[in-house]
Amino acid sequence: MENKLSAVKFIVATALISLALVSRAETILLPIASQGDYLGDMAKPAKGQKQQQISSQFGEPMDISGPSGEPPITRWDYRDFSVYFEGDVVIHSVLKHRRLDSQINNGAAASTP
Repeated sequence: MENKLSAVKFIVATALISLALVSRAETILLPIASQGDYLGDMAKPAKGQKQQQISSQFGEPMDISGPSGEPPITRWDYRDFSVYFEGDVVIHSVLKHRRLDSQINNGAAASTP
């Protein structure tokens, strides 16, 4: 009986140690709103601008999605940001995330995501 109790204690202890080792994780802290700091003060479309203004200022987008839904929402994708339109008016522009840890190449950051 004592052997069974010792075996159970051993199994429980081994399981707890295994869980403790597996549950270790690295915590990476990023201050809020600093995720795109590496892009600097990149110009991007402002809320309220028209599609024609965006085309003139930034050129033609790499890709266009939509329109879809009601009201119709369209997304224009550029290399470093996406622009969302309601009709032909900008409602939001978003910088695209790029991983920095895998972009270092001979001392210079690569330009692909």
